[in-house]
Amino acid sequence: MDGNPTGESQTDESPANENPADEKPAGENPADEKPADEKPRSTSPAGENPADENPAGEDPAGEDPAGDSRAGEKQTDDKPTAAGGRPKRTPARKRRRRLLRVTSVALALLLLPLLTAETALRLNYTGDPAPGTRTRHQDALWLGHAWVDGRKTGEDVKALARRLRDTGVRDLYVHAGPLEHDGTLPASAYPKARWLTAAVHRELPGVRVQAWLGDKLAGEGPEGLRLDRPATRAAVLDSTRSVLAAGFQGAHFDLEPLHSGDRDYLGLLDDLRELTHARGAVLSVAAHQIDPLPAFHSFWGATTGHPKWWSQAYFGQVARRVDQIAVMSYDTMQPLQSLYGGYVAQQTSLALEVTPEGTDLLMGLPFYHENRFGHRAQAETVPAAVRGVRLGLSRTDADRARFGVALYVDFAATEDDWTAYRKDWVRP
Repeated sequence: MDGNPTGESQTDESPANENPADEKPAGENPADEKPADEKPRSTSPAGENPADENPAGEDPAGEDPAGDSRAGEKQTDDKPTAAGGRPKRTPARKRRRRLLRVTSVALALLLLPLLTAETALRLNYTGDPAPGTRTRHQDALWLGHAWVDGRKTGEDVKALARRLRDTGVRDLYVHAGPLEHDGTLPASAYPKARWLTAAVHRELPGVRVQAWLGDKLAGEGPEGLRLDRPATRAAVLDSTRSVLAAGFQGAHFDLEPLHSGDRDYLGLLDDLRELTHARGAVLSVAAHQIDPLPAFHSFWGATTGHPKWWSQAYFGQVARRVDQIAVMSYDTMQPLQSLYGGYVAQQTSLALEVTPEGTDLLMGLPFYHENRFGHRAQAETVPAAVRGVRLGLSRTDADRARFGVALYVDFAATEDDWTAYRKDWVRP
């Protein structure tokens, strides 16, 4: 996912992300033009004619008003002129003006849909959330790799328990990967898994610990996991068996960039669900955002080579194959809190419309503060995201029981993030 690094080990520093670039359309300042029929006023005294001062029509000897001509020579303007003394428009000048008009029209046609969409997002952020749109105790938290590689201690688990007690968090997605590009996962990647699950169950009864398994897919480059290879998919299944045997209660997959319509991914999910359910475990996935405009992923893929979004139909196909689906509703390229909140409200509604009642739907909250392409920390805030979630839930399915938020990520979160989550979602 854009917000969740998939191919690198999670640390207690910061998630691997890109840097946003904000762009503003430049405005134009019209130039003042003199009316074509306006003539300069005479500065001569009334009744005097400057032409009478030199009736012979001769230039004064030795004087050169232009500073670059010889005395006695008549100066002429070599530019073609029209009636009234205005320069004629040359073919080159006409072409430049025509190009300027065409460019202006093209920019207007490009900006109009964008401005319309942004206006719609701002309107999405208006109104009041319905009463009762608060935690259903189905929330989740992404945790970094330090929890299973030996860096965390029992005191850390106790501190985590104090942090999460009396919140809505029921699932922990603990980074146990990344997977190798061939789908394998060495046990040395998560040596403290059994210790962690036992400690969490002791300190936080009822909270499930899932193995977060991710990797970069090879869909946009030569390197990465190739889901089209049967051997790779078989290795992913074996890796899942291993993490479940190590004490995890579920497997949470984040494979990116995953293009809308990928049939190999759907086939892998079918096999994974059969495997996890046979062991009484949970299957969950991190999901791409849904097209904010119809077929937007196709347009974006054609212009950038990276189709960031999924179609709503494909999102529904994925949701029907898993127990939980967590939307990565951050890295949205929105410059303002109101636009980001409106975007989250839209994403919440779109996801609710196609997620089955039997699947947990979670909307991601940005618990990190980097500025990079696609993510502006001042815009993508927890209060804006929570308000957007509540508005989307209110308008689409206010009584939805299997619904929550997913907090990304523990090692980048601030006290303000946790305060906003509690104030706006746990106890609004």
